[in-house]
Amino acid sequence: MRRTAVLGSAGTLIAGTLITGAITAPAANATGGHSGWSEARGVQVAAERAAKKGIDWADCPADWGFAKPIQCGWVSVPLDYARPNGKQIKIAVDRIGNTGTKAERQGALIYNPGGPGGSGMRFPTRVTNKNPLWVNASKAYDFVGFDPRGVGHSAPISCVDPQEFVKAPKADPVPDSEADKRAQRKLAAEYADGCAERSGWMLPHMTTPNTARDLDVVRAALGEKKLNFLGVSYGTYIGAVYATLFPSHVRRMIVDSVVDPSREKIWYEANLDQDVAFQMRWNDWKAWVAKNDATFHIGDTPEKVEQQWLKLRATAKKSPLGGVVGPAELISFFQSAPYYDSSWVPVTQAWSKYLAGDTQALVDAAAPDLSDTKGNIASENSNAVYTAVECADAKWPTSWKKWDRDNTRLHKDYPFMTWANAWMNLPCATWSSKQQNPLYVKTGKGLPPVLIVQSTRDAATPFEGAVELHKRLKGSRLIIEKDAGSHGVTGLVNPCINQRVDAYLVSGTLDSSDVTCTPHATPKP
Repeated sequence: MRRTAVLGSAGTLIAGTLITGAITAPAANATGGHSGWSEARGVQVAAERAAKKGIDWADCPADWGFAKPIQCGWVSVPLDYARPNGKQIKIAVDRIGNTGTKAERQGALIYNPGGPGGSGMRFPTRVTNKNPLWVNASKAYDFVGFDPRGVGHSAPISCVDPQEFVKAPKADPVPDSEADKRAQRKLAAEYADGCAERSGWMLPHMTTPNTARDLDVVRAALGEKKLNFLGVSYGTYIGAVYATLFPSHVRRMIVDSVVDPSREKIWYEANLDQDVAFQMRWNDWKAWVAKNDATFHIGDTPEKVEQQWLKLRATAKKSPLGGVVGPAELISFFQSAPYYDSSWVPVTQAWSKYLAGDTQALVDAAAPDLSDTKGNIASENSNAVYTAVECADAKWPTSWKKWDRDNTRLHKDYPFMTWANAWMNLPCATWSSKQQNPLYVKTGKGLPPVLIVQSTRDAATPFEGAVELHKRLKGSRLIIEKDAGSHGVTGLVNPCINQRVDAYLVSGTLDSSDVTCTPHATPKP
């Protein structure tokens, strides 16, 4: 759902690896402006304007990193959909045409990878890189990526100087005292103030419903009558909100690794649920490390692996590795293992080398690179968008007692991520910009069957979220990858899933009932 970050001693955050017509609700049920008639009229105006203008496709700017035949362009959208003729911002888009014949073409497939704060602009490279999982879909569809509002090239926002953002080491996110908590609270409040100071004009409009409206304007600019959409992680929430606001505009929609769309979960409770799920997947990974002890020599039981982790953490807290890698940086690096199976081997290898005496390997893997100014700008921007969207989408608890009570309780049984996650989200407690009420996600008239894909042991978007969305979207189908937990299932090799994704995109066919697949292959050391 998002890239985890932890607050640090400089008042900044450091990002780790990588977690979006017809109005179905009357004005009386509108949620804090999210689905009001003025916004509905505004998006209709903006979409009609975009359909007439289209997109002036051209070679991508050299510094964007997308070579021909990928093309880039812009779509103008209102900053505030209640004022469609007011200030406009530009959404960056890119595309590659379908690889099949004109007769095979079924339109554009638009992608969002999640976040909030993730860019979808790399999606067309699945074609240029000849990704075998997407060969059939690319014959039928133009692959279209975009930077959501506030992200990358689309009116990017910022909360702190990017070089300050990545400085290390940060403070240990697990507090030893009330003084540690007070220090972290101060840093969170300063971060919120920095967002307001640097990007205040954008903050009230950095909502998921506005990104869904932008998506509808992009659809119109592409000349598409209906939307074909693939959303992963937070992109599933964009899809769920789009399906609620524009049900009759959907043609095909796949949501993969699903955010729980219930209003009670967005976003405070969702993050508490993550803490539990991350611990579960952390334990899965420790069992795998122990099973492969002959290769890695970390510990031959999960308990021994955990003891080595606690020892590493304590060592780095006492004296940061290489002067820059403390507990905060270790969490940012190691959390990629519960996120993605693809990280199991590289994370474990770096740790194994450290235990064999090669400290530099772990430092190189976990420390920030101050020379990578472009990457640091992107990381800071991504974290700013994550914070801005989650803080704007919903009203957050303002009582520190509640935050302290909830996270202290969770930390006892789920210590790996709980406090790091809490500090990352705490700016929302002192957010100065307007916070909305989440949209009530439901099936609207004309919504076709949506394909939902979810693993049962996902850390970033727990399984219950897919079940909840499945209940809300009538006619949807759920593919369950049982006993697996990698985040982003459609990008993995699992024929049981890959063939069904192809069949849905290419032919529109779905199974007559939900499907449970065996897990994809476990990584080999």
